[in-house]
Amino acid sequence: MPLERVEQLDYMADDREGTDSCDEFEGELDNVEINLDDDDMPTKVTDTSAAQARKGKDIQGITWEGLNVTRQSYRLTRLEQYRNYENIPLSGEAVDKECKQVEKGGNYYEFFYNARSVKPTILHFQLRNLVWATSKHDVYLISNDSLMHWSSISRNLSEVLNFSGRIVPTEKYAGNLLEGLTLTQISTMAVKNRFVVAGGFQGELICKSLDKPGVSFCARTTYEDNAITNAVEIYESVSCGPRFMAANNDCGVRVYDMEKFQQMNHFGFPWPVNHTSMSPDCKLFTVVGDDVDGLLVDSRSGKTVASIVGHLDYSFACAWHPDGRTFATGNQDKTCRIWDLRNLSSSTAILKGNIGAARSIRFSSDGQFLVVAEPADFVHIYSTKSDYKKRQEIDLFGEISGVSLSPDDESLYIGIWDRTYGSLLEYNTRRSCRYLDSFV
Repeated sequence: MPLERVEQLDYMADDREGTDSCDEFEGELDNVEINLDDDDMPTKVTDTSAAQARKGKDIQGITWEGLNVTRQSYRLTRLEQYRNYENIPLSGEAVDKECKQVEKGGNYYEFFYNARSVKPTILHFQLRNLVWATSKHDVYLISNDSLMHWSSISRNLSEVLNFSGRIVPTEKYAGNLLEGLTLTQISTMAVKNRFVVAGGFQGELICKSLDKPGVSFCARTTYEDNAITNAVEIYESVSCGPRFMAANNDCGVRVYDMEKFQQMNHFGFPWPVNHTSMSPDCKLFTVVGDDVDGLLVDSRSGKTVASIVGHLDYSFACAWHPDGRTFATGNQDKTCRIWDLRNLSSSTAILKGNIGAARSIRFSSDGQFLVVAEPADFVHIYSTKSDYKKRQEIDLFGEISGVSLSPDDESLYIGIWDRTYGSLLEYNTRRSCRYLDSFV
């Protein structure tokens, strides 16, 4: 991934290397042309329940009736003016000529609650895997310098780990950085099986069990300048137990055992690796990064099995369908492409976004849905049973810090970063959400 420093959320980048904290981002909803600053708000922005939304309240609490613009006209303005970040110039325009948008009309998840006390944040504009649901009611996310936990039952927000000071591991393992880490800037994370793995801008890895106090493991994967940890994935090895994989800007992918936190493999690639995903049988993993082509790699040898050819820009997301034959890749050319192992000569489907890159993609555990999040404003839910020809479009305003389905697929959480309207949105499957309104 490139190291341009981003000054605004319209993706204007300058030439300085490094990264900005979220404080230096400007919320798109606070722009000059459509002034939604707090001083001009006719009423206080509050949480929104499903019952309130059905009565006409905006799900994000935006009081459009008190502003000088309607929601419809502002949406048109965003569609016209939002500039997608590209490493390959005009890649998005080239894709527009190649594919058609999938028809809307699906209605799989229904809005349930918007929690404004939860403030997801983004530290690097290209990395959006900062929200993880471990159950229908438990969500972990990055907010400024902290890992936070949100309970949708108690509506309680609590801090799990603060990265701003010194973090010293409480357990002894070979390779553990016993002096700890200081002022770690978190670029990415994953939460699964009661474990958190967070990656930092200087190649840091921090591993914590949610069932124990303290931190189990700290390490620096590399001391190279170009060291940012772009993605981590926790998975269950069929024969070796729980492991996690870290993708770095130094062109490396490292695999760690999660029982003793030992590095099991280190694979090198020709370009910075932005994301990886392990197949369900753990025999193959996908690798995408700063190249228009992706790779399919043997998990034991690290040798490339096949190239994934079709995208027109750099990719930042990939995910496997539970069937083990299908996988998806998300790219800055504004597409998510579906691939079948049995024929990799071309993608089986090209799913085009509205305004930006496919930065986060998730298959549901039952394989019925694919969730694709753009950098801002839009989350798409595709039906795999309809061969991705039908989708539900969730239309919001604000930068998306991450999307996550609960392990049982009952809930979908979306993190929104915005100076005024930042929040955590909860959607539930339509078959099970209405009776819960009585508890709100």
